Amino acid sequence: MRVIAGSAGGVRLAVPKRGVRPTMDRVKAAIFSSLGEAIIGARVLDLFAGSGALGIEALSRGAASAIFVEDDRQSAEAIEKNLAKTNLQGRVRDQDVFDFLRQQSNADKFQIIFADPPYEKGQHDQNCTEKLLNNESLPQLLEPTGIFVLEKRPGETVSELKLWRVIRQKGYGATEIVFMRQSAFGNWQSAIQ
Repeated sequence: MRVIAGSAGGVRLAVPKRGVRPTMDRVKAAIFSSLGEAIIGARVLDLFAGSGALGIEALSRGAASAIFVEDDRQSAEAIEKNLAKTNLQGRVRDQDVFDFLRQQSNADKFQIIFADPPYEKGQHDQNCTEKLLNNESLPQLLEPTGIFVLEKRPGETVSELKLWRVIRQKGYGATEIVFMRQSAFGNWQSAIQ
């Protein structure tokens, strides 16, 4: 069943009542348009998954598998309901993203990683986006030719990227989408049109 704009076959997907900043439909359309054929058969990781909209849409577009990581129980339950409504298979981890990353050193690698960290500061008053971009476990979970798709505020500044190389970024109102690859992996960009 194809998921488009937060609905599957005319059925609206569940959205938790708190703790989620929904990704605008035009932003999702731009993300999946940019990913194009790279989504087909991909193993997907959806960090700070919220209602699971990005990972679920990836599954509906042909991704082979998806793991959703969300530490809010109500949001994790919404993801499980949405997977059931769409008859799509995914694994939901009700866990803090940084704890998940610490535990995944020998895990399978992903071709696509989505992340929509909260805009407010997180553990120990550190900017979640900055903390994520400097987390050395994250690039190790990405295939060498994989794509990391980060959603952030347009005005949100990050320090020098040591682990990542930006291959595309574009603002959409109150959201900026940044496509990145591991910094160690040359200039290959053919999966992004």
